[in-house]
Amino acid sequence: MNKKKLVRITTISRSLKKLLEGQLTFMSDYYEVIGVSAEEELLEKLGKENNFRPFFIPLTRKITLFQDLKCLYILYRFLKNEKPHIVHTHTPKAGTIGMLAAKLAGVQHRLHTVAGMPLLEAKGVKRVILNSVEKLTYACATKIYPNSYGLKEIIISKKFTSSKKLKVLGNGSSNGIDIEHFDPKLYNEGDDLVLRQKYGIDKEDNVLLFIGRIVGDKGINELINAYFELQGQYANLKLVLVGKMEEHLDPLHEKTLQIIENNPGIILTGYQNDVRPFLSFADILTFPTYREGFPNVVLQAGAMNLPSIVTDINGCNEIVKHNYNGLIIKTKSVDELKDSIVKLIENKLLYNAIKEVSRKNIVEKYSRTIIWESILEEYKVLD
Repeated sequence: MNKKKLVRITTISRSLKKLLEGQLTFMSDYYEVIGVSAEEELLEKLGKENNFRPFFIPLTRKITLFQDLKCLYILYRFLKNEKPHIVHTHTPKAGTIGMLAAKLAGVQHRLHTVAGMPLLEAKGVKRVILNSVEKLTYACATKIYPNSYGLKEIIISKKFTSSKKLKVLGNGSSNGIDIEHFDPKLYNEGDDLVLRQKYGIDKEDNVLLFIGRIVGDKGINELINAYFELQGQYANLKLVLVGKMEEHLDPLHEKTLQIIENNPGIILTGYQNDVRPFLSFADILTFPTYREGFPNVVLQAGAMNLPSIVTDINGCNEIVKHNYNGLIIKTKSVDELKDSIVKLIENKLLYNAIKEVSRKNIVEKYSRTIIWESILEEYKVLD
């Protein structure tokens, strides 16, 4: 018996690789899976590794009207020809192009996962345009899956769509976490020491860690300011930034860039394929982001028993319970960030109590298999 076709779409192939790692392979046992995205060479590689058929379209993450219309036409023709049972999109641009093309092509089941809203930080005309685009995406979809309960409430409050279309799967998250992969038992003190030595970090140093895009709306300006002010109090404090600078999308303040460049206590590692060694040797995850869907890095830190400081936004405040498995602060507050760092450095009783429960919380609520089975059940209802 031929399997029904399932089309999964992201804007860039790196999202298929990272945001949905392992999921398409799992779904290929039940459906003929087609992965649609940009970055053709990586897409072909992922298709071979993950048992899905790749289809390349030249999507971009920026607003590029003529290119977007071209991609819409290419995808419409493709879907019209393939006649898939389900089209399921992720990321903003892929969601809009994918849902519109699927509706025009007559695809019956059009699903979109919302994993964050860049528009929440936009203002003026740009905000109006992004709001309209978001509404268009939801209007074309038959079902929408916010990956956190907080995000669901935001969508309802902004009146982007009817609450009947919305559903959060499990406890949230788009893909859950591989708890066997993110396991602190895989690393020992010797491994941590090797990595510390590589980056010039002494064994006695307190290490703050950030993992993600090095951009303004991740709270990097506030993090750098907080760190700079705390250096006078803690001479052995280091800050490790793991991620890629994206100056063209959301540049940092000039002062922030100067501090990063000239401060020997700040280590910029660039993008890393495997963040587990950093989660193992660090002391605190600092994640002062302005907006998220359901942040994987906070799940990863918890699974590795690393205490986190996060902002009081959807996703973050669903994973972390204040003073239980982490600390929660206001967005854009340098003072609260500083106070929380000091609290975890000085209060060893609280620090160790948080470490004690962090992994247990993640294992019980956010194991990857829980999320995959929840999505599969949604698909089966449509069969």
